[in-house]
Parts: sequence; structure tokens; C-alpha cells
Amino acid sequence: MKKKQVLSIIAIIILVAVLGSEELLDAQKENVVIEAGKTPKATTNQYFLPTSTTNQVVHHQNYSLSYSEKHEQAEWVAYELKASDLSSTNYKRPYFEIDNAVKTKAAHWRNYKKSGYDKGHLCPAADRRFSKAAHDETFLTSNISPQEHQFNAGVWNRLEQKVRYWAKKNDGVFVITGGVLENNLKTIGSEAVSVPNQFYKVILDKTNGKIKMLAFLMPHRESNLPLYKFVVSVDKIEALTGIDFFKELDDSIENKLESSSSYKNWSF
Repeated sequence: MKKKQVLSIIAIIILVAVLGSEELLDAQKENVVIEAGKTPKATTNQYFLPTSTTNQVVHHQNYSLSYSEKHEQAEWVAYELKASDLSSTNYKRPYFEIDNAVKTKAAHWRNYKKSGYDKGHLCPAADRRFSKAAHDETFLTSNISPQEHQFNAGVWNRLEQKVRYWAKKNDGVFVITGGVLENNLKTIGSEAVSVPNQFYKVILDKTNGKIKMLAFLMPHRESNLPLYKFVVSVDKIEALTGIDFFKELDDSIENKLESSSSYKNWSF
């Protein structure tokens, strides 16, 4: 064998070894991120986290989520919104990034390109303006769902603003948000991201140790109706989603609060 051929073979072997080691390092880094996502953070209130129907819960620094691979989005995103979290700071919007903590791989943002739908935040960036890191963390693709622009910028935005109002008034609320993920939904993109027909938001307030709940179920379309028109019982959302929202509460308290669709203790 000629010297030139031997050198070529050695070069190929070295290249394969380098590429293989890089892939191994990438896989190791990926596993570290996935494992970190399994651990509740100091800012995660485990007590109020719902059950997961997908067994894929990810804990980020400032919110937790349960990812549905079937629908390529979170079935719920949950976080505590304290009065001290509220800020008027306007950070520059970063690019959306794939959430590497999702073991089954989160959908790519390109699925939304030219789809006609907004990348609708489930944990709003405006709820996480207390730091740039917290704000930017909301731009992960596991935290978005396809939303019609008129809905996202309209009635849904009105509800998000009202939640911030309650967080300030009640010195903090716990928020759970998601689309109702069911069979035969319209999809977008090459990864078939589901487009929910309805979105929900469940709010729990424990001001002065007194617990109260409020749940909203909204058709995925713009509406000029007042927000209280969308109030439903938590039980109704549980029946639609299969999710148990507050299993850690005493059953007598949970059953009473979750069966009610009263909003008399909330100011609209």
C-alpha cells in the first residue's frame, strides 16, 4: 500500500473518531439538560402542579410543563405569579429555541412559519419580566401553541392582563394554562403540531391561607364577550383534558372548589 493511501486511511480514521467523540459529547450534554429538567427548582411550587397524562414533566427555572409528544406542545404549563414578579421592563424578544429538556424532542419553531398562526405563549413573556433570563426562558418551543392572531392579541391577551391584575391585588396567584388536546385536531408543519379548538386557564389564589379557584375555557376565536362569560368549573376542564389539577389539596376542599363556577370572590 502506498504511503499516500495509508495517510488517507489514517486521516479518515481520525475524522471518524473526532466526529464520534463530538456526537458522544453532544449526547452527554443533551442528557444533562434532560436530567436537569426532571428536577423541581426552588421556584417551582410542586404542591400545585397538575398530574401529567404524558409522563413527561419538565421543570424549568421559572415554570413547569407537561409535554405531549403526540400534539407537539405542552398539555399544561404551570407557574406561580407573585406581585413582586410583575415588571414593566421591556426586554428585546429573543429567537425561539427548541426545548432540549424534552426527552422526546420538542417541535421546531419552523412548523409555525407561514402557517397563519401565532406562536402563542402559554407562560406569557410579560409574566416573567423580573429578569432577562426568566423572560427569555419563555421563548422555548415547548411553551407555545398555535393561536389565531385575533385570539392571541384579543380576548386571550385580555385574560392574561387580568391574571396580572389579580396577582398584584392578591399578592400572587398560581396559574395553569394549556390548549385542550384531543383527537382529530387540525395540525401545522412537518411535525404535525396540533391546533387546539379551545384553550383553558386555571387560577388558584391562597391569600391569607384562604384558597379560591377560577377556571376559564375559551373557544379558539376572537370574542368581544366579557371575561366572566368564559368562567367554568375546574371539573369541566378536568373532564375535557383528563388532567387532575389540584390532587394535593384535601379532598373536601378540592371537590368543593373544583365543582364551582362562581366568580363572585374575584373582581372583574
